[in-house]
Amino acid sequence: MDTPTLRLQITPAEGAPFDYPLRGDTLVVGRAMDADLTLSDPFLSRRHSRFFRTGADLFVEDLGSRNGTIVNGQAIRQATLVRPGDVVKISNSVIAVLADAPARAQEPADDFLDGTVFRRASELLDRQSAPAAANAADLRRYAERLKLLNEVHQALGRSLTLEELLELILDRAFDHLRPDRGAILLKETDGGYRPAASRSSLGGPEGLAFSRSLVREVAEKGMAAIVFDVQADERFAAAQSMLLSGIRSLVAAPLLDPEGSLGLIVLESRAGVRQFSEEDLELLVSLAAVAALHLRNLALALEAAERRRLQEELALARRIQVALLPDRLPEVPGWELYGGNIPSRGVSGDYYEVVTRGEGRECVLMVADVAGKGMAASLLTVSLQALSAGPIEDGLPPDEICARLSRQLYRRTPPEKYATAFLGILEPATGRLRYTNAGHNPPLVLRAAGTAEELGSTGVPIGLLPQATYSAAETVLGPGDVLVLYTDGLVEAADPEANEYGLERLQEVCLNARGETCEGLARILGRDLEEFARGVPFADDRTLVLARRLS
Repeated sequence: MDTPTLRLQITPAEGAPFDYPLRGDTLVVGRAMDADLTLSDPFLSRRHSRFFRTGADLFVEDLGSRNGTIVNGQAIRQATLVRPGDVVKISNSVIAVLADAPARAQEPADDFLDGTVFRRASELLDRQSAPAAANAADLRRYAERLKLLNEVHQALGRSLTLEELLELILDRAFDHLRPDRGAILLKETDGGYRPAASRSSLGGPEGLAFSRSLVREVAEKGMAAIVFDVQADERFAAAQSMLLSGIRSLVAAPLLDPEGSLGLIVLESRAGVRQFSEEDLELLVSLAAVAALHLRNLALALEAAERRRLQEELALARRIQVALLPDRLPEVPGWELYGGNIPSRGVSGDYYEVVTRGEGRECVLMVADVAGKGMAASLLTVSLQALSAGPIEDGLPPDEICARLSRQLYRRTPPEKYATAFLGILEPATGRLRYTNAGHNPPLVLRAAGTAEELGSTGVPIGLLPQATYSAAETVLGPGDVLVLYTDGLVEAADPEANEYGLERLQEVCLNARGETCEGLARILGRDLEEFARGVPFADDRTLVLARRLS
């Protein structure tokens, strides 16, 4: 008995579920770009788990991840056998092991089978050049075909919608080949085919019933086909509607362009009305080639228009988001402040706030990083800003603000949407900083003496749990000390070898430049990031907030 092939059904923390076939002997899953299967999940380790085969068995093992690997609800500590139906959970992503039925033997693609002729469409096009030595009748037919194709090019060259383009293609096919029914099937993103346009002169339903094997031969293998007698071809044994309508002859051609198959065009004729010939097949192949060219051009034009629309929307969203960020920071006596945000995708999932309260007795410093990137993350930052404004203005301490934010964000967003955040309340007169770190990267306190301290986590990310509790910690900044708040877009920036910038290098650069102004320190850090990345695009948003005590 054939061993079933296995595949993984992935439900990632971010994005739609998808299937992943298990073809090799090993598969490393993680957040790193060099993993075999990269998932967008901020709590996933860079190389989290590994699936591997031993003979006919499939095992999974944890690669020393932070959050562990769970099989059927149990955390594993060694390589564990998994079978179809088992569920593996890594961080917020779920992987189900599934089995496919053994593949059937491939059907033969004979050149002539059951009254059906297959011809490779590319070969038919190649041989449709002007005959070197031909009689007057051959030359006349060739000239008529050129005239027809030129008319089709001109007709299809106008600005048309997809529906208008498909109807024009059917117009020309019916004008010159005179079928009883016809249809154009276009390939879907999932690999299936849908009837995009159809026509019938029989007065009944327009839908054509033909076999999947014929679609596979024509569309996927680039073969043109004539079926001389539908009743003699076993592929159509189940197509009762076709047989009852009297359809006997069929001709089909692929819609091919250099990038692959776009679909196929199929024409049908009743017995005693029209018997398709190989000359008809050649003409249909020519029509299909012209149609494919215009379909591809139309798709490219639509993609370009959609791209321009999205770019305009993205630019507008960025302008709105920039307007929500502080346009200038407050002036705090005895302190120097800096804040900046650079998005990785036009709009940012990072957010920062620097605001005074209590008539200047306190300065609130907040940095947040929403899970995910792009437009969805940026919309959540707007919500986060709106939800935090009230508690901050009301004078609440940082732990209560984070607890309130977490409850409200959890109620308003799906489970995979949350944010890490650092919220500090600074007393400028004393340098006392009371803070809550909600699962965020540890800020740095650069001491004037040349040392650095990390302000670690005091709670889980905001919006992750329905009822999260937070604690507050505190430190004191003396004259010359600098507070460095940042998001993971800085420390996780990668070089061409996929090495991360890292907290250690960030700390070293900041300590070496601690005597600079805040703006000077930000400029030095930005240059060092660019030199480290060496042209590799930054995958995540970068936000930096600095506060230096002057006296």
